[in-house]
Amino acid sequence: MFGYIAINKAEMKFKDFDVYHSYYCGLCKRLKEMYGRRGQTTLSYDMTFLIVLLSGLYEPDEELTHVNCVAHPFQKHAARTNEFTDYAAAMNVVLSYYKCEDDWADEHKKKGYVSARLLRSSMESVKQVYPDKTVLIASRLKQISMLEEAGETNLDTMAGLFGDIMAEIFACRKDEWEASLRKFGFFLGKFIYLMDAYEDVEKDIENGSYNPLKDAFKREDFDEYCRQLLTMMIAECSREFETLPIITHVDILRNILYSGVWCRFEAVVQKRKNQQEN
Repeated sequence: MFGYIAINKAEMKFKDFDVYHSYYCGLCKRLKEMYGRRGQTTLSYDMTFLIVLLSGLYEPDEELTHVNCVAHPFQKHAARTNEFTDYAAAMNVVLSYYKCEDDWADEHKKKGYVSARLLRSSMESVKQVYPDKTVLIASRLKQISMLEEAGETNLDTMAGLFGDIMAEIFACRKDEWEASLRKFGFFLGKFIYLMDAYEDVEKDIENGSYNPLKDAFKREDFDEYCRQLLTMMIAECSREFETLPIITHVDILRNILYSGVWCRFEAVVQKRKNQQEN
């Protein structure tokens, strides 16, 4: 469930892309410094979005450095970090760890087993700093796993559990913005869960794996049905977003919410059309 909350680069201004990329590189930098190279490999667009959102809302002090890395060994590039970079890095490790465990439990992927073991020490360090959040995330993921084994078909129930996880992650502070950030994260989590199910439905049917959209896939209007579900989720996110007093980075955030989140959906739709035509 990673990579869905990304930018639409084609519709983003160059200056905004540079700022966004500097947060992405800053997250990569801090993941390596805090959790080593294995932590660095968990880098995701979803947590970059979290950093940009929280930075736009709270406007913290930031550090801007220029660094080399494996991806850009010959040219230094900007890396922007602040207190939310470290927070997002920790949450990224938590989600990655449990995803690896899930991959091993569901499909016995050796890569998942090995990756989970390599992340275990990092996960333990995150638990020490964010005990309440890690407990809630683990609890909800366990519920999801149990309901998947039971063959639960209620989309709202399943997506809502992952919504609870993202609500907990987005509510980084107990302040006047906590309720709005929780609501925002909740519906974004539901969007991510449904989008993941939508993308994987054919593979899951073929492999006999759980997918809450299996029955809906029989519908002739399956793509449009899923588009409507996803639209409702992201509409709630966008409505809550517009109530937040964010001025800094607002164009980047709107690019992601109103355009970027749909890039994977449109790619899947086009892929299915191409397969049908061939």
